Amino acid sequence: MPAWTTLELDRRADGVARLTMNRPAVFNAFDETLISELDDAFAQLGADASVRAIVLAGSGKHFSAGADLQWMQRAAAASQDDNLADARRFSAMLARIADCPKPTLARVQGAALGGGVGLVAACDMAVASEAASFSVSEARMGILPAVIGPHLVNAVGLREARRLALTASRIGADEALRIGLVQRVVPADGLDTAVDALVTDLLGCGPQAQAEIKQLYARLAPGPVTPEVRELTAQTIARVRTTSEAREGFAAFLAKRKPSWTPPE
Repeated sequence: MPAWTTLELDRRADGVARLTMNRPAVFNAFDETLISELDDAFAQLGADASVRAIVLAGSGKHFSAGADLQWMQRAAAASQDDNLADARRFSAMLARIADCPKPTLARVQGAALGGGVGLVAACDMAVASEAASFSVSEARMGILPAVIGPHLVNAVGLREARRLALTASRIGADEALRIGLVQRVVPADGLDTAVDALVTDLLGCGPQAQAEIKQLYARLAPGPVTPEVRELTAQTIARVRTTSEAREGFAAFLAKRKPSWTPPE
């Protein structure tokens, strides 16, 4: 892997990659370098056949404080064209995480603010410590959470996303759990145990099936199950049932053994 300056990577033998944002002095706030390196990291890990799951973490006291103040000052002094290019890079990075073919899990301690909430929302799931807090804080600075907006809506629904964006209220971990921003809340000393438990569940499932799930579910939305949606799902399962992974899964189930993709104990 490249010699990143803002990220640390820990790769386990079972295929789990833990990617840690490492700017604790600024609470893992975004700047141009962190955005670029996150994009590069998820591109490489997503394309690596040996990677089964990606855990995104933040070093130090907080997960991510959102935009770096110096980065924001540079943006305020830049032209609209420069700001557009900058926003497109940020948007592409979040899309890279959301579209990653590998399951992604955010490990959240302390605060997740602004774009930090966007990172949590772009991941497939999140585990938070009881002391974690979240704020979609952009409106307090006279701007708006535009780029993270679609990911936030996907995570918590339109009404809750609108409420968080309009009020910039800081919410606790329990409320984040209630609205679906995170999926588990645990004591701080149990955070890694809870992450590992979810990872164990992920590693017990077929990696090709998980990639298919992510691809299919990205095309589904709440609402009527139209003939087009029914045909999409029928075509998808018919194709996947004929794969070698599906055959191995069925064979393992009938033989009452673990499938080949399960890491050894």
